[in-house]
Amino acid sequence: MSDLAILLIFPAMMAFAAASDLFTMTISNRVSFVLIGGFFVLALVSGMAWTTIGMHVAAGLLVLVICFACFACGWIGGGDAKLAASTALWLGWSQLLEYALYSSLLGGLLTLGLLSLRGAPFHPPLLMREGWYARITDAKTGIPYGIALAAAGLILYPSSFWMTGALH
Repeated sequence: MSDLAILLIFPAMMAFAAASDLFTMTISNRVSFVLIGGFFVLALVSGMAWTTIGMHVAAGLLVLVICFACFACGWIGGGDAKLAASTALWLGWSQLLEYALYSSLLGGLLTLGLLSLRGAPFHPPLLMREGWYARITDAKTGIPYGIALAAAGLILYPSSFWMTGALH
């Protein structure tokens, strides 16, 4: 049962967060709560050492502090900050730098893509009637960065402790 949870919880929450951010420009607090709760349950069930749990928590807290400083400056949304921190909790120190790098690169590509889309001379009227499309093509709207954060997490998850250690 725990193997199934390891295979489903993190990827499902990343996919949900990305889709939610694309369609609503928000990431529900429930995503972070499920990720945090799921981490602790699976850490205990899988036999993760207390020191390792503590190191994962420290990685998550560091990202939370940094991201909330960015949130306070208006650079990122609160949902993005919580998603990045709960993702760091799952990935831990060993993948934290890679997560920051992938998130930055994917976020830059996402931003360039949306800026190109927003600058396009024509948008299909059928799509413009859809609230989510109108929102992401509006120049006054921010970037749904949760998409990049979730994608970076999904890229790294196969090489995480959960997939390489807990399942074997």
